Amino acid sequence: MSASYKHLFQRSLAAAPDRLHFAAHSHHLWPDASYVGQVAAWQDAARLADRKWARVMEELWPAAQEHVAREIGLPDPASVVFAGNTHDFLIRILSARGKAPVHILTTDGEFHSFRRQVARWVEAGRVVLETVPVREGFEAMFVERALSGDHDLIFISQVMFGTGHVTQGLDRLAALSRPDGPWLVIDGYHGFMAVETNFAPLATSAFYLAGGYKYAMAGEGVGILHAPPGFGPRPEITGWYAEFDDLSLPPGHVGYAPDARRYMGATFDPSGLYRFVAVRDMLANEGITTATVSAHVATLRAQLLDGIGDTALGEAELRNPPGEGPQARFLAFRTPHAARWQEALAAQDVITDVRGDVLRIGLGLYHDARDIAVLLAELGRLHSR
Repeated sequence: MSASYKHLFQRSLAAAPDRLHFAAHSHHLWPDASYVGQVAAWQDAARLADRKWARVMEELWPAAQEHVAREIGLPDPASVVFAGNTHDFLIRILSARGKAPVHILTTDGEFHSFRRQVARWVEAGRVVLETVPVREGFEAMFVERALSGDHDLIFISQVMFGTGHVTQGLDRLAALSRPDGPWLVIDGYHGFMAVETNFAPLATSAFYLAGGYKYAMAGEGVGILHAPPGFGPRPEITGWYAEFDDLSLPPGHVGYAPDARRYMGATFDPSGLYRFVAVRDMLANEGITTATVSAHVATLRAQLLDGIGDTALGEAELRNPPGEGPQARFLAFRTPHAARWQEALAAQDVITDVRGDVLRIGLGLYHDARDIAVLLAELGRLHSR
């Protein structure tokens, strides 16, 4: 039987004891450490008032930068910046590109916020978009189009949110990326703290987006960006926090921090940073790494896949079967019954999610073998007609 880490999630589990939450890839349950971080944010605000920002920017911020740099192998933590969400960074990156229209190469498998924003930019004439369909072996076509030199910005996911496919060939794309264009932006939302990532070889040539909402277990309010040096020194969309190093400049001059803080906005809610640092400190104290969680999930995933043949889900197409190399933390089952099955499971307080005709089942640190056994029993009650 696999190990159990439920003791780290007692508050979330006790809050809904009859719920089976298999959407760790969507809204990861918060560990108890996040509660400690949230309370600390309130206490610091009460105790320090205006002076809390010294604690946030001089202690929490660099601690969070160190955690991100350590997680993905960045050589310099100063290349990391935080915002309320990744959408904030998306619009600042495009504004920093410094031309119009911006020619973007992407796939049809990118996250909703990006898809919607880019579609609106296309309507407004700010973006010319080329989209490569996510099919088996799509990376070859994507790299071929990137090599054309027709694009100012290349945007692609490390792990596809709909299928769980782990994208190959990011190093070839990074080799094309340079400060005068094109820029490579990698959406790492389903990769950060989900698959072991060494971004060091790409750190000087590619942006990396991530967040605390999912596998980082810190909840909303923690958008993460690695900004390579020299890429977009003066974003057009900017806030006063981006010029902390230049507050003494004469009136009329818009200054920017020399590091990733150039992508900052204005006043923000720091509680997400408190939660993120508290969770990362907890994991370090427990000796839990991304590899630890991945191994735990792999055992549970094997148990689930061994048992689904006796359920209706066994008829579905598994879009991301386990194989060699990094694996997504969720299983993506394509079936015309996806929405109906998700609703049937939800009626039994078994939480999964659906994207079109794909039912996604996400596994995490708060699951154990008993949870998988109960899930299999519920799946056994599903019907394909």
